[in-house]
Amino acid sequence: MLPIKCLKHYALSAGQVSFACDALQRLFHNCHWRKIDIFLIPAIRRATAQANSLLDELDALSDVAGQAIADVVARVNAGPIDGEGAVRQFCKAIDTFCDAMLTRLEREEHELFSLARTMISGEDWFAVANQMLAHDAYRQESRPARDLAGPAAVPADMMDDVPAGAVWAAQRRQAAWAVG
Repeated sequence: MLPIKCLKHYALSAGQVSFACDALQRLFHNCHWRKIDIFLIPAIRRATAQANSLLDELDALSDVAGQAIADVVARVNAGPIDGEGAVRQFCKAIDTFCDAMLTRLEREEHELFSLARTMISGEDWFAVANQMLAHDAYRQESRPARDLAGPAAVPADMMDDVPAGAVWAAQRRQAAWAVG
């Protein structure tokens, strides 16, 4: 899952490591606090016990991803990531995280949503939708004023490894976020 380029490195810079750790932690946090986890899964749990094994498996995938992040952080705290073995371990932990999260998202899409469609009543679907809308309204009202400063800079030692399209896409997202 990781680009071959990552596996050919014999050392990673502090900027590369920091960027990867921050991205993983943001992704994990954002996936953990999705509306699916906050509203839909509790509604499924209330509606049927038939989903318990699937929900437990999804939770186990999240646990694997969380452990992979812990492995990445432990590796970083152990010292510089220099040497082919250390780079491979770091990349393997990132790959484990990505595999677990991708598997979870695929299973949600193919199994959880179809189960939810059949097990949750129309009235309960409307209640879940209402909760999601109320949550969106609350977040919109309580959101702090946005910082109109430019987008966050990519560390200089990573510029060669970041495709121009990715930088452009990040700048577009930042500009859209700043506009509202």
